[in-house]
Amino acid sequence: MIVSMENTTTSAIDKKLSQLRDQHGVVTLGRVLTLVILAQAGHSEAALEAANFASHEHPCRILVHVAHSSSEETRLDAQLRMGGDAGASEVIVLHGYGELAEPTETLFSALLLPDAPIVAWWPHTVPPPSPHTSSIAGIAHRRIMDSARSDDAYETLAELRRRYVPGDTDLAWTRVTNWRIQLAAVLDQADPAPVREVVVEGCGRSPSVVLLGTWLGTRLDAEVTFVNNPGPRRLDRVTLVRDDGEIVLERPGRTVAWLRQPGQPDQQIAMPVRDLNACIAEELRRLDPDEVYGEVLTTGLRDVRVARIVDTAGELAPGAARFLAEHGGGRADGEQPAAPGTAVPASEPVAQAASTTSGEDRA
Repeated sequence: MIVSMENTTTSAIDKKLSQLRDQHGVVTLGRVLTLVILAQAGHSEAALEAANFASHEHPCRILVHVAHSSSEETRLDAQLRMGGDAGASEVIVLHGYGELAEPTETLFSALLLPDAPIVAWWPHTVPPPSPHTSSIAGIAHRRIMDSARSDDAYETLAELRRRYVPGDTDLAWTRVTNWRIQLAAVLDQADPAPVREVVVEGCGRSPSVVLLGTWLGTRLDAEVTFVNNPGPRRLDRVTLVRDDGEIVLERPGRTVAWLRQPGQPDQQIAMPVRDLNACIAEELRRLDPDEVYGEVLTTGLRDVRVARIVDTAGELAPGAARFLAEHGGGRADGEQPAAPGTAVPASEPVAQAASTTSGEDRA
């Protein structure tokens, strides 16, 4: 059931919800949280589909704010979805124009479930200047963003590190869950031996590549090499270099990965690309801070040792040069950057690209 309301108020929306519940017998006793989605006009349906999918595991009230032009006359339109059109939740889509194009705590306060945790999600952008200073983020227990939407992964992660507050999380980190599980399992079963170097290959614009390499490098106390491959934003291969040989986990497609270990036959592993539905469902399973992500973002990005950044695509962003200079050496002031397509040791300059292209992050 879908009910539309034009030029309305949140008070009128709340009254209409009560009326619909009385008429159709819908109850809210099973709702475990309020999910607030801060979307952009024309891009809200994909996020809403993922939220509806997750609601079957986590029944919730979904509030979607769609920002329209702030130059238009101030008004609030709403769409209420219940029953089969709302998964296992009830959905309130708010279209804000003019002054209401900017979501605020006041706008949502009348529609929040009482005594229920609040999760805020920015599906299309990393909210500037900081997710925890806006009024919505200030009342949220968890704040979900997606750094893969930015063009410069290194620069964006550096900014998220500077403003991190417990409760922040990133879908770029959620996408590498299966990689982390498989690599941890492999190292648990392998003969004890130190890892001398970690090589992570994938698109240099993917923050998932940087986060996974940082996690491995700091946990294994090894230097990390990042290899920037051409193509869509995804993670392609992880190599753990040890004295007894290399452990390689590679996923050439979207569903099956290959594991190669010294003295063992190659193995095929089912490791499908995680879609948005799976990532949001995972994030809603926990409302306490993700401590591992917090450590990787704050202390990991500070302490990781970078051996080199290899640019095979010619599209490394300027943030990569700064990251290498901070964690592995890099070029000194006044030196010229190396040409694209070269391997850049920690003591030599790193290539910088003039531009980047867009693409979906597929870790």
